[in-house]
Amino acid sequence: MAKKILIATGGGDCPGLNAVIRGIVKRAEQEGGWEVYGSIESFNGILKDVVEIEKLDSQKVAGIHVKGGTIIKTTNKGGPFYFPVKDDNGKWHFEDRSELMKKRLENMGFDAVINIGGDGSQRISLDLCKMGINVVGVPKTIDNDLACTDVTFGFQTAVQTATEAFDKLVTTASSHNRIFIMEVMGRDAGWISLYTALAGGADVCIIPEIPYDPKKLVDKINSRFINNSGFCNIVIAEGAKALDGEVTGSAPTAAGDQHIKLGGVGWKLKHELEQLGIDHDIRVMVLGHLQRGGIPVAYDRILATQFGVKAFELVKEGKFGYMVTYYHHDIHCVPLEKALEKPKLVVPETNYLVKAAKGIGIVFGD
Repeated sequence: MAKKILIATGGGDCPGLNAVIRGIVKRAEQEGGWEVYGSIESFNGILKDVVEIEKLDSQKVAGIHVKGGTIIKTTNKGGPFYFPVKDDNGKWHFEDRSELMKKRLENMGFDAVINIGGDGSQRISLDLCKMGINVVGVPKTIDNDLACTDVTFGFQTAVQTATEAFDKLVTTASSHNRIFIMEVMGRDAGWISLYTALAGGADVCIIPEIPYDPKKLVDKINSRFINNSGFCNIVIAEGAKALDGEVTGSAPTAAGDQHIKLGGVGWKLKHELEQLGIDHDIRVMVLGHLQRGGIPVAYDRILATQFGVKAFELVKEGKFGYMVTYYHHDIHCVPLEKALEKPKLVVPETNYLVKAAKGIGIVFGD
């Protein structure tokens, strides 16, 4: 009788998810004696009253490594410990369906679960492991903020997308003598903003790890204009904070969504600069979900495929409660507890990229 693996992709989508799925399926078929299934919309597929899972084989995954997103869908709402249920009166309540999930996995004959996701998803992985469920984690976040792995798949594609957008803003900014503020993703970590600033030649880079003083940006911006002729390009992470320490966003409205919706910090910065007397034309562009979509670059396809192969091999070895990692140019694994001890943030005092950026005159507002 074949052994069975259930794959879930949780949290925000990102380029490379399909390559991980393909890597798991193809490695399992090479091994023989294994069947792989996908839970539709993360764990919600196996938690719904009508279960939604799909068998995955080489035909299903053929060619998907070049496609963005995930063929088994994803969500950052719900989950085994906080599943949304709509009452007859139209209101929502939330149920802990973790025991139900455990029973269903047992009844359906699943030997292991591979959970592909970021910090929130891997915390679910850890809690499921504590319940006795065989789980292996695969790190996924375009923010690149998971510890114990040098890089996560999807990050390089997001940086490439952001850099290409930034390059286009440079030409329009110079044509109109404008200041452009481009807001990129990065809730707690400024990796996308930092890489984009260096690759795109930004004048100002704002990241969550360095609270910015808008007054300290004025001289840099003014230096970019002579007799009102010139331009200035700024990249800012969505989770950036001024000296007041407040992030810019709104409360979630969708059932089961517990995350504040970041966004608007670019407009906030525009207003702050105008209040400080900057009278050049300032425009804001929020790159948003464009960073999540599209074809993964070669680097992310390769990394994601390696992650998928390693995840299967951990299952085969019975090494549960671990997360796959990329460390010092090789594929490893670490206990989930260690991976979740702290996020991987930019450390301004020691980070070589921050040093290089400051070395070429990029201002951070500190």
